[in-house]
Amino acid sequence: MIIDLQRFVTTERPYWAELETMLNKLEAGSRGFSSLDHLRRFHYLYERTAAGLARVNTFSAEPETRRYLESLVARAYGEVHETRDRQHRLRVWTWFFQTLPQTFRRRARAFSLSLGITIAGALFGGFATALDPGAKEAVLPEMFANHLGDPAERVAKEESNKDRRSAAGMTSFSAFLMVNNTKVSINALALGMTYGIGTIIVLFYNGIILGLVAVDYVMAGQTKFLLAWLLPHGVIELPAVMMGGQAGLVLAGALIGWGQRNSIRARLRAVTPDVVTLIFGVALMLVWAGVVEAFLSQYHEPLLPYAVKITFGCVELVLLVLFLGRCGRSGQLERAEPLATRAVTPVVQTP
Repeated sequence: MIIDLQRFVTTERPYWAELETMLNKLEAGSRGFSSLDHLRRFHYLYERTAAGLARVNTFSAEPETRRYLESLVARAYGEVHETRDRQHRLRVWTWFFQTLPQTFRRRARAFSLSLGITIAGALFGGFATALDPGAKEAVLPEMFANHLGDPAERVAKEESNKDRRSAAGMTSFSAFLMVNNTKVSINALALGMTYGIGTIIVLFYNGIILGLVAVDYVMAGQTKFLLAWLLPHGVIELPAVMMGGQAGLVLAGALIGWGQRNSIRARLRAVTPDVVTLIFGVALMLVWAGVVEAFLSQYHEPLLPYAVKITFGCVELVLLVLFLGRCGRSGQLERAEPLATRAVTPVVQTP
């Protein structure tokens, strides 16, 4: 029996409220629990609430509390013993603003490694250019042939061209950029099947090109042009390519299976949703980057002030960081791990 009913209700009410929040999310169409800890927490709250109902039933003076707990227990029982198949419809809005950023954060270690490899490549390319300006001729691919000459001459040529390019030409250029960048990202993902070796090579080489071109323009005194040219599309394009590498490294981790005893098939099945989510996110980011590069980045002063382009790029970067770092964090299930480890407040009872 309960010695102090009011104290019991006050102590237990946060747990009941937490269970109700989880039930509301599940009944609103949530895809369920994203980890075993979430599922364990739900089951613990269900059992605790059912035990509380059994104790409250001994008090006829609490009909409202009893009815509330009966409703919670019934709803939780229905979720625990659900047998019918649920229809999983793709909710684009939910996928974009919740699933994608949550997946990115869940695989943040792989992205950090992808970022580190790219930075290492950029440093290598930058030092190579600083020590041997002729290195760019041996490293840059054919599509960067217009960067083989003197950066100052290219800047002067671009700034002297005051004519707007045709809409048809810009559309074709945008499509070319999307296809090329998507190809690089898909290669970074697919080469994860080489246990990550191919992914590392793609990321490192992409970093070399970035570092080589950046240092070449800085050494020529064209830093402002470089920022105005790269920032509008680069703050989206480069993270997208690194997210492709992130997906490849996640795939490689599943193949290697350090510290995991389950089969390789089970490991690949477990990471497939995250890999697919990441690569679709990459595709969307590259579409935006291609449009911006074709219709904004390729226009220079005096037609378009560099300050406007740089500001636009900085705003994009801030929004991207906020999107990947904050979106999808408001849900109760995001905090399941701390809740699972929280100490349980004792209840005064007698046998």
